[in-house]
Amino acid sequence: MAHFNGFCGSKIIMSSDQKAAAVPVSKDTRMKRLFGFEREDLSSWHCLVCLLNRPTDPASLSIFRFLFGMLMAVDITQERGLSHLDYKYLDGAPVCRFPLFNFLKPLPLDWMYLVYVIMFLGSLGIMLGFLYRLSCLMFISTYWYVFFLDKTTWNNHSYLYGLIGFQLSLMDANRYWSVDGLLSSRKRNAHVPLWNYTLLRAQIFIVYFIAGVKKLDADWVEGYSMQYLAHHWLFDPFKFILPVEMVSLLVVHGGGLMLDLSAGYLLFFDATRPVAFFFVSYFHCMNSQLFSIGMFAYTMLVTSLLFCYPDWPRRFFGHFPAFLKQVLPNVSAPLQPSPSCVYPKSSEVSAIPQRTSSTVLPSTPKLKHKLAAVFTILYLAEQLFLPYSHFITQGYNNWTNGLYGYSWDMMVHSRSHQHVKITYRDGKTGDVGYLNPGVFTQSKRWKDHGDMLKQYATCLSQQLPHYNISDPEIYFDIWVSINERFQQRIFDPSVDIVKAEWSPFKPNHWLMPLLVDLSPWRAKFQEIEQTLDNQTEIVFIADFPGLHLENYVSEDLGNTSVQVLQGQVSVEIVDEKKNYTLHPGEQMKLPAGAYHKVYTVSAEPSCYMYIYVNTTEAALQKNFTKLSELQERLRNGSETEPLPAELQPLLSEIENEGADLNATDPVVRLFLKRQRHMKEVKRRREASVLERFQRFSVKKYYMLRRGFLMTAIALRNLAFGLPPLEQLTQEVAYANMKEPGSEARHEESLKAEPGHEEL
Repeated sequence: MAHFNGFCGSKIIMSSDQKAAAVPVSKDTRMKRLFGFEREDLSSWHCLVCLLNRPTDPASLSIFRFLFGMLMAVDITQERGLSHLDYKYLDGAPVCRFPLFNFLKPLPLDWMYLVYVIMFLGSLGIMLGFLYRLSCLMFISTYWYVFFLDKTTWNNHSYLYGLIGFQLSLMDANRYWSVDGLLSSRKRNAHVPLWNYTLLRAQIFIVYFIAGVKKLDADWVEGYSMQYLAHHWLFDPFKFILPVEMVSLLVVHGGGLMLDLSAGYLLFFDATRPVAFFFVSYFHCMNSQLFSIGMFAYTMLVTSLLFCYPDWPRRFFGHFPAFLKQVLPNVSAPLQPSPSCVYPKSSEVSAIPQRTSSTVLPSTPKLKHKLAAVFTILYLAEQLFLPYSHFITQGYNNWTNGLYGYSWDMMVHSRSHQHVKITYRDGKTGDVGYLNPGVFTQSKRWKDHGDMLKQYATCLSQQLPHYNISDPEIYFDIWVSINERFQQRIFDPSVDIVKAEWSPFKPNHWLMPLLVDLSPWRAKFQEIEQTLDNQTEIVFIADFPGLHLENYVSEDLGNTSVQVLQGQVSVEIVDEKKNYTLHPGEQMKLPAGAYHKVYTVSAEPSCYMYIYVNTTEAALQKNFTKLSELQERLRNGSETEPLPAELQPLLSEIENEGADLNATDPVVRLFLKRQRHMKEVKRRREASVLERFQRFSVKKYYMLRRGFLMTAIALRNLAFGLPPLEQLTQEVAYANMKEPGSEARHEESLKAEPGHEEL
């Protein structure tokens, strides 16, 4: 293995083709072949510093720099939000925000566009290796500002981008295939110290391995974390030999666990690297289709190249035709020494290229080399510690631990929300009212995190006085299911969150405990659901003693009942002012169009389930079936009876599918809309590769077009001031232009799989 070539205690000579900076004369030992260094290279601090600063080919690092910068430039226009920045940071809008530190505020909208321009130019500078240090500073300063500005967008891969940007800012990644190299002969094709590679490789190893360790969680091992994924079409090949339940358990959860635990090791060793490339590439290509994760899958594919030999680009691009050499990386230029590296003593080397006769190459570690080694060790120790540092940041711990962005617990937890109620109370008059969940905010993530809930409540208390509500108290009743468990409260509904205490370093006392003792019920859930017909829905609820759930049964749900599974409850029908006590196994029908309350009166938590049928939807589906049968008879000519006026659009749709819908009957109109939607979905699924690519390209074009036009408007405003309102309106309308037919498709889109609605 040629990742590490140490020279402490060994005589060093240069290879004739100069692909490696130092090669021992003696035959490589087994340890050297496996790990790339000898035991002696770790025998002392001096030897370790020499190893970490060993001169290494810059080619692979620079190719990674180029690809990372390119992917970040694309990411800024998409996941970072440049294309819809004006919606996110609209000036003057009463929006509740969730920064890491409350003093962080977004700049005015036009200045936020400038922040993104600086970030974008920084990513381009990284890609091209132009003014490299300045470009890295431009990128990471603006990136981390935007990152800290909004916790609702935090995820592990966004955090990883910032870490890699920070690491690149300290490295010599512009020593190959860079504009800086063209402008400076001292930088062109110069060695880089080994720690540049060590840091990045170790970072990616940590991402994989810690993600695997986190998946040793019982919910993941038992197949509850990502149960829904097995229904995706990507797993259809596995369903030919396995039932869906086993695909979920063995392929989704078992395969994900094994890949994360082993990927770093498999990438590291020469013998297993081709196997790792296959499985890692397959894994990330699937993830790019399963999740909306922007450039993450492609970034991880690019990081795999770092585990190859540092000179792989020279051999790879050396196979290209000669006429492409002007635009491809140089494969024949000799390597140059660099003061960033530690070289062996001059008496022990031959053929090390010298810039001038006065050049003195460092043969013993200097202060900067020792600092680089110290930084590498401390940084990796910190990265190993942070995923398990939740005992410090206790205020961020909810049912899952920490700041949900640096733990590498990717996809370990899935949540569903059944019921969210926000109650306010006027502190002076005592009047009580309710707020729409999500009012004054653009995010839904506050529902799962105590720190965000505190920020949201504080923001609401500042907004409500504008609506004649004085000294408001804010109460949240939020019901969540994590990893297919019961729906249960996550926060105490009796606590005024405005006045509630919260600290990053203390446990959150108004967080309700996760009822993990009820987890075995999940197997029973599946048995119960298998006994239901396609029209019956079910919701499993668990509640704490002394609390109650207030709920409303919609008139559409004409056949709703509640059945107790464990504990004891008292059901109050509010309009009737009657209470009914239910024990395990007992069931009660609930009146539609009325409120009811379910009190937990047992000493232990109660478990019950709502069973309901959407009678309106069921009747609609029955009508759709009849209309479909009638339309089929009209199509094959077997229908001889004259159609009434309200059904005439069925015949018109057969004769002219593209005609405007003119149905007066709402059921017929909805039926025809749904049919058109299903035909469009089928057409898009059966589209050729060329049609798919064209559709993708057009969509991305209009997205990028809007982002760059809005950026140009903002920069013009900063430079020359605001134009007349009419002109600004016209410019924004021009930037908002969408691809033909997109609005019509949006209006007619229907949910393919309707989920549980609130009862």
